[in-house]
Amino acid sequence: MNINKILTLILIILLAPLFGGLYGILHDQLTYTISPEYYTKFKFYQFGLMDEGNEAIFPNPRIQISQVGFLATWWMGLPIGLILGLIGLVHENSNQMFRVTLKAILITVLVAFATGLIGLAFGKLYLADAGVDWWLPENLIDRENFIAVGSMHNFSYLGGLTGLIAGVIYSIRRKRIRKI
Repeated sequence: MNINKILTLILIILLAPLFGGLYGILHDQLTYTISPEYYTKFKFYQFGLMDEGNEAIFPNPRIQISQVGFLATWWMGLPIGLILGLIGLVHENSNQMFRVTLKAILITVLVAFATGLIGLAFGKLYLADAGVDWWLPENLIDRENFIAVGSMHNFSYLGGLTGLIAGVIYSIRRKRIRKI
């Protein structure tokens, strides 16, 4: 193994949490649009941005949404970057390793987002009517969208794992294609 591949692996491991955090920011901006209460009555408290009590109201909540999104997902980038980076070592050189691994990370993100959208639909079309055993705020106004967004968040983590598997398969297939 050459030094360029090791440096590329380190770069991938450093970049992946940034991609994970960026995904979280965009994901949470979308889900805030669907259910502001999910943040003002739950996530802001969960992430310590407000003390328990009244509804959390900020002058520009999109900044706090970004903060919550980043904090919720950056850490997923670490294992994803490490696993995909290590698998990327099979490629011929550091340039190919970097290109294929970044595409594998993109695949992971896209699968996570698509799975999250399935979770949103499941939450909206099924869970909102069937009910959930999650904690729900007592003063909740839009219960249906709160549950739908909660479902999207849960499914997105499952999507991260599913996306990682898809990214691994992509990287290995790219190596096999190169051998033919």
